[in-house]
Amino acid sequence: MTQRRVRVSTENPSYAICVVGTEVSVDIDGSIPSGATSFDARGTSGVKVYVVYKPNAVKKPAGASRWTLNSQVEVIVSMDIPSSTVNDSKGSGLPSPFVISEVSLDTDMDRSGMVKSNGTNKTKWTWGPEGQGAVLLVNCDRDSPGAKDMDSAYQYVQSYADLEDMSLMILRSQGPSAIFADYKLVLHVSVADVDKVRVFHASGDGSLGQYEHVLGSDKHSYVVDRSSGQEEDTFYVEGLAFPDAGFSGLVSFHVTLLEVSDKNAPDTPVFTDTTVFRVAPWIMTPNTLQPLEVFVCSVERGPNPNGDFLEAMRALVRKANCKLTVCPEVENRRDRWIQDEMEFGYVEAPHKMFPVVFDSPRDRGLRDFAFRRILGPDFGYVTRVPSHGHVSNLDSFGNLDISPPVTVQGKTYPLGRILIGSSLPRSGGRRMTKAVRDFLYAQKVQPPVELYSDWLSVGHVDEFLSFVPAPDRKGFRLLLASPDACYKLFKEKQREGHGKAAQFAGLENVQTITIDEMLADKTLRSDSEYVQSCIDWNRHTLKEELGLTEQDIIDIPQLFVLNGSRADAFFPDMVNMIVLGKHLGIPKPFGPMVDGRCCLEENVRSLLEPLGLVCIFINDFFSYHTLLGEIHCGTNVLRKPFSFKWWNMIP
Repeated sequence: MTQRRVRVSTENPSYAICVVGTEVSVDIDGSIPSGATSFDARGTSGVKVYVVYKPNAVKKPAGASRWTLNSQVEVIVSMDIPSSTVNDSKGSGLPSPFVISEVSLDTDMDRSGMVKSNGTNKTKWTWGPEGQGAVLLVNCDRDSPGAKDMDSAYQYVQSYADLEDMSLMILRSQGPSAIFADYKLVLHVSVADVDKVRVFHASGDGSLGQYEHVLGSDKHSYVVDRSSGQEEDTFYVEGLAFPDAGFSGLVSFHVTLLEVSDKNAPDTPVFTDTTVFRVAPWIMTPNTLQPLEVFVCSVERGPNPNGDFLEAMRALVRKANCKLTVCPEVENRRDRWIQDEMEFGYVEAPHKMFPVVFDSPRDRGLRDFAFRRILGPDFGYVTRVPSHGHVSNLDSFGNLDISPPVTVQGKTYPLGRILIGSSLPRSGGRRMTKAVRDFLYAQKVQPPVELYSDWLSVGHVDEFLSFVPAPDRKGFRLLLASPDACYKLFKEKQREGHGKAAQFAGLENVQTITIDEMLADKTLRSDSEYVQSCIDWNRHTLKEELGLTEQDIIDIPQLFVLNGSRADAFFPDMVNMIVLGKHLGIPKPFGPMVDGRCCLEENVRSLLEPLGLVCIFINDFFSYHTLLGEIHCGTNVLRKPFSFKWWNMIP
């Protein structure tokens, strides 16, 4: 318990504030009358008096005997019920030397969605199902249609919907009103946290103008007016910053009871209560979660229009029973790579949850789409921009993925793990910008795994991996692009007498190449061996970091060719698919036709359909593949959040 020392006198009554739940040490040594050798200490009703002593130095008196005056004896006073008046006798008929007050700063400590009083251990925020500590949302949506920025940009409450995104904090202060002539309550936040939060004080008739901005931004402290005698003050708290480098996400608020000095001297602190919030992290959603809405761009002009692709996507989305949103060319400015521009996730507190779009720093034609068209009521926005201003292909969000939930050597990751592409250690290659990496690592709940993707021209992880749902084992399969699997398939077809079957048959102005020619092409073989070694590096990393076995991985046949020192897909890259529940939109590979069927498509069907998946091959050859991308690069999916509550995990 918090403890402070109060001096008493034998000449005049002494009065002091004692806050419920704390202890006061009575200084009996400072005013001992001459010749005194013993003392007695008693309390009126409701006042608890304890005598603390060291048994090896002091003997406890028997019966009604008095205590011997000794430096090893201490008198402690505590109370359980606030006083109603300054000289409240607690029913004894005698004035009490202590004015008893209750001061408590309360939040949703148990994460139930409700604020309860008198929580314990409020200064610590703990993880897990038995953990405690309140949660704070970054108020990064735009609830008011006429607003030009996120709600957190404004130092006033925009709407009542704005309040719903904030967390409640209630100051309870009981005791005689007269004491506040000599004492005051101050709500305050540290200098380090003042730019991370904003606090509004609810007062008056509840109109929006009555919510006063009292803490945060440039305001470090606020004196709570107790002249009205009310015992509860309600505050609404909004987050202004996500966890990031230099900010753990923890924010502490304090209320201090100060004794006002009647001289030109600082006020004296009597008691401080503290409560801690953790800012909710931004959480990604894997392919195994239910799709809600698909986003795709319309590009009608130029040499690579995607009208036929859009029609195929409409048909796929209807089958998957989700919504389709098409970004028109006037908004995308002929930038079709909507996966590279943004990534969908969400934030959650016990009282509220909403999706948040993470806008990448690539900033091409789609640079304004997420902020102008997706940010809105209960749909948040966040972005990170490198301090130096330079971005590479690896900063696009085709290079950002997330695994389903996994368990690795007994350690559970109930929200999965983020996957980002990078270069090999000390290779001096391209790497995702530090601003984005710092942000992703700081969220804590989906610890990132860095893979090797710099071997690709575009450099994105979605060019060689994907996840699909499965009814058994871990609930998913990892799909990896595999030159080895492709050569195995082509050799099998050659042995069956189909060596003259050609890749790219049926495509206008595209040179075909037979199975025999591909197998005899030493350059293609050499390129594929190099690519396979790069994918094998990632295979080992993924098995180690996600706790996978070979039975959790499916090899999808795919060939690559080197363009200079980096690789591109030789034919449409089938792992770069869109996953909508059991429906898979897969780039049509235009593989060798065997018995009237594409042998690549048939092979993939044989691998995935036993899992209950439906393979739908979509022609993206000229609209995406020849531009060094595929279906996943050109689409984006908003998914249903996890049912698991992030605060119940142990990072």
